Amino acid sequence: MPAWKDGKLGLPVKEAVKLFPELERYIDERGKLDFSNREARILYNRAIAKAIFGLDIQYHPKGLVTTPISRYLFLRTFLRGGEKVLEIGTGHTAMMALMAERLFNCYVTATELDDEFFEYAKRNIEKNGANVKLIKSDSGIIRDVVPKGEGFDVIFSAPPYYESPTKGVLTEKEGVGGGRYGEAFSVRLIEEALEYLNPGGKVALFLPDKEPLIEAIAEKGKELGYSVRDVKFKVGTRWRHSLLLHKP
Repeated sequence: MPAWKDGKLGLPVKEAVKLFPELERYIDERGKLDFSNREARILYNRAIAKAIFGLDIQYHPKGLVTTPISRYLFLRTFLRGGEKVLEIGTGHTAMMALMAERLFNCYVTATELDDEFFEYAKRNIEKNGANVKLIKSDSGIIRDVVPKGEGFDVIFSAPPYYESPTKGVLTEKEGVGGGRYGEAFSVRLIEEALEYLNPGGKVALFLPDKEPLIEAIAEKGKELGYSVRDVKFKVGTRWRHSLLLHKP
């Protein structure tokens, strides 16, 4: 996996332009990319996915522009290689499911609720020749979605975490976790996960730097008997959290 001139995991804009020449139209006279433009962000992140991780990713026109490096750094906090894993809500890119399968040699099952996102995820999986089992979710999280009797070493998710709908690019399904701090979806996930985790298995949640949210989930996890560890990591200028809950 290449590291560029600054020694960090990333991709210079000029290298991205080689892969997607249409990025040129979003570069100013100083050579800076206009990241306020959605199309520019999509093209740049597609270039990162291709150049660094070897993935050909197609983004839904209205979906969240997920950043490949943040997702990889999250996976690296808990995957060691070869695990049987379940991703809840793989999204339109199926990016983390693809990374888990390709970069960590995991046996991957992934779910998705949104009809259009499911079709995009399916195409991304097929385009990359990945052996990822994709399940369409109707309204459930794990229970009544994943067949009973299935067992996983890891269940992971980038769950919705807002208390109520926002005006940003996130759809309501992508963004709203519910509860006082946006924790309700994650709490339900860790409750249901107990039925599907193998002995010694764990749940991993990709979360923002939002202390009340993290504390609410962690407290519920401890009530359920999990041992809880919060791994904080930086992506660019932003802090993110990998909340790890280990089944006893």
